Amino acid sequence: MEKLLEGKRALVFGIANHRSIAWGIAQALHEQGAELAISYGLPQLERRVRPLAESIGVEFVEKCDVTQDAEIEALFAKVADEFGTVDILIHAVAYAQQEDLTGRFVNTSRDGFALALDISAYSLVALSRAALPLMAPGGSILTMTYYGAEKVIPHYNVMGVAKAALEASVRYLAADLGPEGIRVNGISAGPIKTLSAAGISGFRKMLHYVEERAPLRRNVDQEEVARTALWLCSELGSGVTGEVVYVDAGYHILGMPEPPEKWE
Repeated sequence: MEKLLEGKRALVFGIANHRSIAWGIAQALHEQGAELAISYGLPQLERRVRPLAESIGVEFVEKCDVTQDAEIEALFAKVADEFGTVDILIHAVAYAQQEDLTGRFVNTSRDGFALALDISAYSLVALSRAALPLMAPGGSILTMTYYGAEKVIPHYNVMGVAKAALEASVRYLAADLGPEGIRVNGISAGPIKTLSAAGISGFRKMLHYVEERAPLRRNVDQEEVARTALWLCSELGSGVTGEVVYVDAGYHILGMPEPPEKWE
């Protein structure tokens, strides 16, 4: 049986360690036949990322600081030399300063606001623009977002604003690139234990809160998000663009998030 992504090439940004959602997606794409290239953002992440890449036979592992246009240009030049084309772009990149994820949102610094928006939202625009010359009709761009883009989540602060900008960027990019046959979508995943989640104060309480209240009465995992990514990046999702798809055990549908038994 032919694999869903046989002959496709995917470039994945945002793997930090084995818990990363981006790593789950990379594994799913690989299992369905995609040839992968992986990029990480910080030098210290190479010791974690390279062994993961090698475990699935990926040789192309390169650093790229997404705040630097020269590094983005250099990376995509290497991708062009190595692969020629890119069919799938995975953007799982986000960052905010720790001090801007605590206390009151009103105290967010100007520099912290700009940094969070640059890395977490503008980078999708920059990477999509760089990928465009290498993408043929049928290409798919996918980013990762969170419900904090829509509703206030404790200690999410400026990252929620950045994710809101990211989700708007998905729609504008989808409208821009749709005539060229390129789809742009986002996945809004429920809380999952990742390296970035560890920076959110009270994250364990958040996990328990969602587990108790979500319609499925549980949290989601890395593999469930990866399967949704596989759908959106393959021909199975050929008619879907400009969407934010929720993988959160249904939590986002609730208007009064308390277990029904507490109402009685």
